[in-house]
Amino acid sequence: MSDMLDTRASWLADDELESARERLPIVYIDAVPVRTDVRGQITSIGLLLRAMPDGTISRAVVSGRVLYGERVRDALLRHLEKDLGAMALPRVAPSPQPFTVVEYFPDPEVTGFHDPRQHAVSLAFIVPLAGDCAPSQDALDLVWVTPEQAAAPEFQAEMSGGQGRLVRMALAHCGLLP
Repeated sequence: MSDMLDTRASWLADDELESARERLPIVYIDAVPVRTDVRGQITSIGLLLRAMPDGTISRAVVSGRVLYGERVRDALLRHLEKDLGAMALPRVAPSPQPFTVVEYFPDPEVTGFHDPRQHAVSLAFIVPLAGDCAPSQDALDLVWVTPEQAAAPEFQAEMSGGQGRLVRMALAHCGLLP
């Protein structure tokens, strides 16, 4: 595709990224992958098992940076494919709208969303998937859980950095909190 973003020219070197993270909020996307029934009701939520920036292992949603010159929709598709595989078949609207915007801070007390590396502003989306998913890249595993399981305190404890709260916000947005 000729209009695809050349990511090689858009990446910062590690030292440049570290410097930018110290000075600027970085734009991210968060995607809560879901399966739906024929009526469009969410039946399950896909959560990754991954190594977090602080070295711990945690359940998480799909997340990643928006590159310079990259449309938000393209960033969503890129990160979904990177984490869930090429056959995930996400159904992303031509002009997607986030269900919320969250701010991650190095200080966990500011908003409850925590990223020890940076201040990040994340556009959060609920993304239905139509295909087969397989964890890839830095994702260690993928588990599908019911909305009730995702909202349970035991499962929430497996998520860090505010990810559990984000999943609960997605469930509330869809009217699925018990």
